[in-house]
Amino acid sequence: MDHGGHGMMMDLPPFTLSRGLEFGGDTFFLVACALALVLYGWGVLRLRLRGDGWPIGRVVAFVLGVLSIALVMCTKLNDYGMVMFSVHMVQHMVISMLSPILILLGAPVTLTLRALPAAGRGRKGPRELLVALLHSRYMRVVTHPVFTIPLFIASLYGLYFTPLFDTLMASKPGHIAMMVHFLAVGLVFFWPIMGVDPGPHRPGYVMRMLELFAGMPFHAFFGISLMMASEPMVDAYKHPPASLGIDVLGDQNAAGGIAWAFSEIPSVVVLLALVYQWYRSEQRQARRKDRVADRDGDRELEAYNAYLASLQARSR
Repeated sequence: MDHGGHGMMMDLPPFTLSRGLEFGGDTFFLVACALALVLYGWGVLRLRLRGDGWPIGRVVAFVLGVLSIALVMCTKLNDYGMVMFSVHMVQHMVISMLSPILILLGAPVTLTLRALPAAGRGRKGPRELLVALLHSRYMRVVTHPVFTIPLFIASLYGLYFTPLFDTLMASKPGHIAMMVHFLAVGLVFFWPIMGVDPGPHRPGYVMRMLELFAGMPFHAFFGISLMMASEPMVDAYKHPPASLGIDVLGDQNAAGGIAWAFSEIPSVVVLLALVYQWYRSEQRQARRKDRVADRDGDRELEAYNAYLASLQARSR
């Protein structure tokens, strides 16, 4: 059975995890993942050679983020995802909600800014162009919650519940473009919320949490709607190969369960990261106040005590 115009036979054997994790999948993502790891490694090495450090935790997070993309796009999971809605949903959830969080925790923009050399006065090099992009009106628009939250929601309902999904699944470039879109939407949505890299919008921690939870109910409802559907909702998965031995509705229900579950996992991860960042911020602010007090001989405390003494004197 030829599926989606990809030009390859999709009479796959019944899905098992070991078969899904066999090497294969998409060359585009294989090259992109390898290039991302090489460039990130170059940036870290450049910092180390000039005597600057880079947190190992950020390296681990970024590598895990890139490897999570490779896991779902550069293995046979990509082939099964073309004919099984449940496997496709695993790909979608990982590449749009887990991979972006891990990649952003690796602070790739900060690393790039620190690793690239300055072009010099009056000239513009890659570093200066990146800084200009970060401060551009375009970036202010695409990272604003008024844009990111509707985009995040539309990537679910506007894609799966319209003929657009079937159109993209009909060709290999369309499928690649869809997956790149999922990754880009995830990065844009979580970038201002994570607050690790510099960006046009840096809301407070409470506002970040509100932005995070604003989109999650829509995500959960999308999963529940798939689980409760009494008929197939996506044409591309209505007629799976007989060799898979799967029930279409059962597979769709599983896809809905995966979408619903993934709406909770990233929320917990991001929430923990935000609480930790908030704690670190409060610690830095407390240390900064202590240093100021040490420099000025605790004048602020002395002034406050003098104010209390003056009030006491007036009351006599």
